[in-house]
Amino acid sequence: MAGGQQPEASPGRYQRRRDDDCADVLGIDVRGPDADPFDIPAKRAPVERLRRWRQAALVLNASRRFRYTLDLKKEEEKEQIRRKIRAHAQVIRAALLFKEAGEKQNGDRELPEILPRGFGIGEEQLTVMTRDHNYSALQEYGGVKGLANLLKTNLEKGIHGDEADLSCRANAFGANRYPRKKGRSFWGIKEGWYDGTSIAFAVFLVILVTAVSDYKQSLQFQHLNEEKQNIQVEVIRGGRRIQVSIFDIVVGDVVALKIGDQVPADGVVISSHSLAIDESSMTGESKIVMKDQKTPFLMAGCKVADGYGTMLVTAVGLNTEWGLLMASISEDNNEETPLQVRLNGVATFIGIVGLSVAAMVLVVLFARYFSGHTTNSDGSVQFVKGRTSVKSAIFGSIKILTVAVTIVVVAVPEGLPLAVTLTLAYSMRKMMADKALVRRLSACETMGSATTICSDKTGTLTLNQMTVVQSIVGEVKQQAPANIDNLSPSVVSLLLEGIAQNTSGSVFEAQDGSIEITGSPTEKAILAWGLELRMKFTEERSQSAIIHVSPFNSEKKRAGVAVAVSDSDVHVHWKGAAEIVLALCTSWIGVDGSIHEMTPDKVNQLKKFIEDMAEKSLRCIAFAYRNLGLEDVPSEEQRINWQLPDNDLTLIGIAGMKDPCRPEVREAVELCKKAGVKVRMVTGDNLKTARAIALECGILEASDASAQDIIEGSVFRAYNDSEREDVAERISVMARSSPNDKLLLVKALKKRGHVVAVTGDGTNDAPALHEADIGLAMGIQGTEVAKESSDIIILDDNFSSVVKVVRWGRSVYANIQKFIQFQLTVNVAALVINVVAAVSSGNVPLNAVQLLWVNLIMDTLGALALATEPPTDQLMRRPPVGRREPLVTNIMWRNLFIQAVFQVAVLLTLNFRGRNLLHLTQDTLEHSSKVKNTVIFNTFVLCQVFNEFNSRKPEELNIFSGVSRNHLFLGVVTITVVMQVIIIEFLGKFTSTVRLDWELWLVSVVIAFVSWPLAFVGKFIPVPKTQLKDLILGCWPKRDEGQDERRAESQV
Repeated sequence: MAGGQQPEASPGRYQRRRDDDCADVLGIDVRGPDADPFDIPAKRAPVERLRRWRQAALVLNASRRFRYTLDLKKEEEKEQIRRKIRAHAQVIRAALLFKEAGEKQNGDRELPEILPRGFGIGEEQLTVMTRDHNYSALQEYGGVKGLANLLKTNLEKGIHGDEADLSCRANAFGANRYPRKKGRSFWGIKEGWYDGTSIAFAVFLVILVTAVSDYKQSLQFQHLNEEKQNIQVEVIRGGRRIQVSIFDIVVGDVVALKIGDQVPADGVVISSHSLAIDESSMTGESKIVMKDQKTPFLMAGCKVADGYGTMLVTAVGLNTEWGLLMASISEDNNEETPLQVRLNGVATFIGIVGLSVAAMVLVVLFARYFSGHTTNSDGSVQFVKGRTSVKSAIFGSIKILTVAVTIVVVAVPEGLPLAVTLTLAYSMRKMMADKALVRRLSACETMGSATTICSDKTGTLTLNQMTVVQSIVGEVKQQAPANIDNLSPSVVSLLLEGIAQNTSGSVFEAQDGSIEITGSPTEKAILAWGLELRMKFTEERSQSAIIHVSPFNSEKKRAGVAVAVSDSDVHVHWKGAAEIVLALCTSWIGVDGSIHEMTPDKVNQLKKFIEDMAEKSLRCIAFAYRNLGLEDVPSEEQRINWQLPDNDLTLIGIAGMKDPCRPEVREAVELCKKAGVKVRMVTGDNLKTARAIALECGILEASDASAQDIIEGSVFRAYNDSEREDVAERISVMARSSPNDKLLLVKALKKRGHVVAVTGDGTNDAPALHEADIGLAMGIQGTEVAKESSDIIILDDNFSSVVKVVRWGRSVYANIQKFIQFQLTVNVAALVINVVAAVSSGNVPLNAVQLLWVNLIMDTLGALALATEPPTDQLMRRPPVGRREPLVTNIMWRNLFIQAVFQVAVLLTLNFRGRNLLHLTQDTLEHSSKVKNTVIFNTFVLCQVFNEFNSRKPEELNIFSGVSRNHLFLGVVTITVVMQVIIIEFLGKFTSTVRLDWELWLVSVVIAFVSWPLAFVGKFIPVPKTQLKDLILGCWPKRDEGQDERRAESQV
């Protein structure tokens, strides 16, 4: 990313195949030429592909809008707004330049702006200067130093930073916030308003439950978006470097920038060292721009591509182009996930089946009605040709149409997409508590299929609390704490100069004598070591001046700085990976300051020292320098492209840093192994250190730590593509790896069919995070560039949080399966009962209102109950879910078949023999039919309530395990039962039911209760391992391809 190039497209990037569509979900081969619209990639699906499946999915139910899916029109509008604002900014700049030139020509002057109290410059003046990138105006104010004086800012120590100062600046120049587009209001949630016909009560229930559910999810997604945008920024206030929220930045703040950071506000550069800015997010051009005192203007929203520096904030909030842009567009989580697309495909397929059944029922009922075979409850014929009035015939036809439409309503399972949204939203909220911020919804479910995790070492597997515990300077080996008594002043001076100047960290000494060190963990460890060696940081920095900086990056694994120590001498200091820096050295410095040639024996001696430290899992950093004359240093204009010389170096010393493993990592790695997920460590450390840490974490076991398991990045990248794939399968540890090696590993593993999760924190990790199926950026150490490329941000940088994400990913998949089993059971039972009854007798036992209540139970309430089941330990004892495995497994088909057959058999028996079985023959035909139909309706609903418990545990015998902890499930079941009692006992006229006595209630409960022991016994029935789809395909005679070829040859 430092070069401004986008990561190359992976030739082996996973392409979803045609069998991953609605056919796969059901496990039945229903593929055809139109199956492709439901086929989208797991990440960043093209808009055209989304539009194609959307058109296919909405043909059946165009009046229904799938919840939380991407608004393609809105996305196009967003892009147009971006272009307009960019163009608008350019026009403003041109107009201001034109106006300024005219004023100079005519000598006109506008009335002076009223300046805010206490400041020497106004908000409008700052905004105009910054937006216009007006360098001459900046010079008129006295340059950066003069501007800082006008803003009452100390360029070294920053602003005071107390409450009064911050409040005064926010009032004078505005806050770094912008008005957000409003989310959905409660009444703006339209899904659910179309679900009814004229049956107000049923419709009201659907509206209420759906609106509340969708409104809560909308608020939740809004909260998650705010969390994503709440970036932590390093500022200097009162001489201290502190982390503050991007929203708390004020005009006059001094902000420290480093590679990978996002520029938090508009401003000007104070100091810079190879500071390169990627302005593509604002200008639309992917061009890296170098920033220094001559081109000092920085725009909010841009990324630091390389180097580091400090900036003075001059405009915040809506006074920046970024603020205008963000206020004009709303950032939604409305994206399709692969699971959602597959389920929408299933919903359409089932809907087509329901539509076909409804059409058949419509034809049969019309035929029976107009042929005089349909009777009323008292036995009289409903339609007699020549006698029945037109009005009665129309009412009879409407009644038949209502039955057919209701069958379609019940058959179309719009609860499937809702169930995905609910379980994803629930999982996202819980994952936040487990220190994982989801940036892309699809990552939740993809994580459940992960087969391998490529993890960084530092900070993820380790505590990221580094300390120097061993060192060698000159020929003196030291253990912590270090001292300088045995070293000559010249050696100590060189070492401390290299530590103090060649760093991106800082040391703050408070008035009370306390010391605060800031920077990366490595920088903090080195600076703390310097303090042990009696370094005075501020004093050391003032004794020499930095001329040029070569910032650290993961490719070269070293950082350099050139400092002027006198009028004629320049020292170039380097620090970095010990064996890499050692290879650049041709001499070494002795205890007394004398320089000695680096002989092969000395090299071997130092390598042995490095290996010994590495075997103790120490990270080794070497320090070296070389002298330059001022004549060897380019002029200031040419210095921007100057490559610091890194040859003929003199070794000063080597430090070994300890970064202990996190105590919970070993257990997390073991859990991954049991779950069938292989953990691979990818680190920049050397082979010995990597092996020691991997053994400590449990990634390697002493018995299998062979050469095939551990490899260096340089060796891996030297292989060709096919060799790399074979080697990648065996790798457990990759040492001395570069970000490009990590990218090659991800590509190789994906070609082998793995679902790959990758952790990363650096800017150069962005291509690997982008390429992986799931990119996991580190929240503490991760750069903004890495976070932008990731799917999930691990907020505590802890590997055990990564494992929790895997657990939640599996939970999403499992919850959807539970809901599908429940919903399909209701679908099959309701359709079969009504169709058989309609065809045989012309009447249906379940009328429109009753079916809409059942629809509410199985869609919205069922989704609420089953989609919010928390994950169990059982999920981590299974292998990962394959990408192309059908959602409905053979076990689910078995459970579904048993329950559906039981419900259909019992309810059809009640429908045809109910009067005799329930002893209703003494009543009138009309009343007994109403009682019988009420018992059928009551029994059917109670069967679904009992079956909800069965659906919780499709594979386990104990269906009540953990039920007491799921309060939402118990609440939904209770509401369903209470509403059912109210409907039967008090809403009879509305639902065409009658009150039932306690005996008939008992009959309904007992019949429904039977589903529990039936499910228990059914789980002992073995199921074939071959998927149902393959079993069905196996029944078809296979074509003899050889015979076809012979026939073709004979024709030729």
